[in-house]
Amino acid sequence: MTEKQHITIKGVKEGLIFLLDDNCEFSALMDELQFKLEKSHQQLLSGPIVHVQVKLGTRQVSEEERERIRLAIRQQGNLLVQSIESEPPIIPQLEDGNNLKVLTGIVRSGQTLEHDGNLLLMGDLNPGGTLLCTGDIYVLGALRGLAHAGFKGKEEAIIAASLLKPTQLRISGVISRPPDEWMTGDAAMEFAYLNEGVMKIDKMTQLQRLRKLPVLFRA
Repeated sequence: MTEKQHITIKGVKEGLIFLLDDNCEFSALMDELQFKLEKSHQQLLSGPIVHVQVKLGTRQVSEEERERIRLAIRQQGNLLVQSIESEPPIIPQLEDGNNLKVLTGIVRSGQTLEHDGNLLLMGDLNPGGTLLCTGDIYVLGALRGLAHAGFKGKEEAIIAASLLKPTQLRISGVISRPPDEWMTGDAAMEFAYLNEGVMKIDKMTQLQRLRKLPVLFRA
């Protein structure tokens, strides 16, 4: 195991709370969870039925990843998973807010959504699906398809998602490189933007540098 601990287990009146780090790789998280369950926390995790709440922070997970967490904990016979929860990501202040379109649902393969302005999708963009906007694109869910922001030439547009795993991103006339060449792999909410004609990616907390937005809290 590495020195850095990604999982904290706390005892509460109702049972146990598993606090999972929201910045590390999911594979590292699962390795540590397995280690704690099988070795380092055996004494704590034995005896009568214990109810477990799993807190993922701002990490957004797929149903498959959620089930992997549930199965790993359930293998310990006395543990009963009650909930696996993520915190809702912070929605940033948008430019041209009066022309913001909010949609809820899933954009599936073969579907294209087009909007003149900013678009906020409360759901997922599946592979084969397309979002096309003259302004910004925000996806509060998994972005796994093609997203094209600022398609009429707005180079200041951005593309943000809770889980950014696109087949392709486009901002104005710039097309992203293949995702495996430039994506960070982090689970935290991220956004893509143009810097001197090159597409880059950063955590959503850094958007205020680009847009000069007001900062609520400083560390």
